[in-house]
Amino acid sequence: MRAVRKLMPVLALVLALLGAGCGAKGDVVLATTTSTVDTGLLDVLIPEFERQTGYRVKTIAVGTGQALAMGERGEADVLLVHAPEAEKKLVDAGIGINYRLVMHNDFIIVGPPGDPAGIRGLKSSPAAFRQIADRRALFVSRGDDSGTHKKEQEIWKEAGVSPAGGWYQQSGQGMGATLLMASEKKAYTLTDRATYLAQKKNVDLDVMVEGDRSLLNIYHVMQVNPARFAKVNARGAEAFVEFMLAPETQKLIGDFGKDKFGQSLFFPDAGKTMEELGRGA
Repeated sequence: MRAVRKLMPVLALVLALLGAGCGAKGDVVLATTTSTVDTGLLDVLIPEFERQTGYRVKTIAVGTGQALAMGERGEADVLLVHAPEAEKKLVDAGIGINYRLVMHNDFIIVGPPGDPAGIRGLKSSPAAFRQIADRRALFVSRGDDSGTHKKEQEIWKEAGVSPAGGWYQQSGQGMGATLLMASEKKAYTLTDRATYLAQKKNVDLDVMVEGDRSLLNIYHVMQVNPARFAKVNARGAEAFVEFMLAPETQKLIGDFGKDKFGQSLFFPDAGKTMEELGRGA
């Protein structure tokens, strides 16, 4: 018994060290769009969140549609996504809670420098898409139900075009891989500006159409409702939401990209409304 008593403090120390090494607060599963990963933004934010809170983040980067589906199944704790109409369905269903506006950038249409469809400088994205379709110029779609793919489908619908045929191809991949595919094939594609800037050195694609109000790209964060899914890490998810809205984090978001690209890749929006963005962004 005396030997056991002597060993107990040692065992307690070992268990404490093991607990610290395993992360006592547990993991936070973040389902997010590929753009937050492809740009490197989360490489900056996640370590800071983990340092401040003691949580560990498991990041799953997929299209926004897939991220939302993970939320619907309770397979993620928190979502960082950019398809407001689709997000609203989750919130209205009571699956997404603590739904907050985080940041924005914009979508752009990029294409080969030779511009075979002649769309460079057009002010209307639907007009550009119609011209691409009329001339059967190669176009690469994400085709993955991502926020970017959803936006692309909105533009085709507004253009009155149902894209099909050999000129319209789908990558089924994230934004970075889709840009590479478009570059290799000398094709057009729709991309968020941040991922384009992050990948610009790797692709031979120019910005063709930008500045159309409909190309605004808005990101929200939300928790998955723990009342619907008992295994959700509610405290960790709430901590992540609050971290994304904190002034220090918003400054990190606003400064991200300035040193490398000479401009911000994302613009912080904590405390703003969708209506304000629609008027001023």
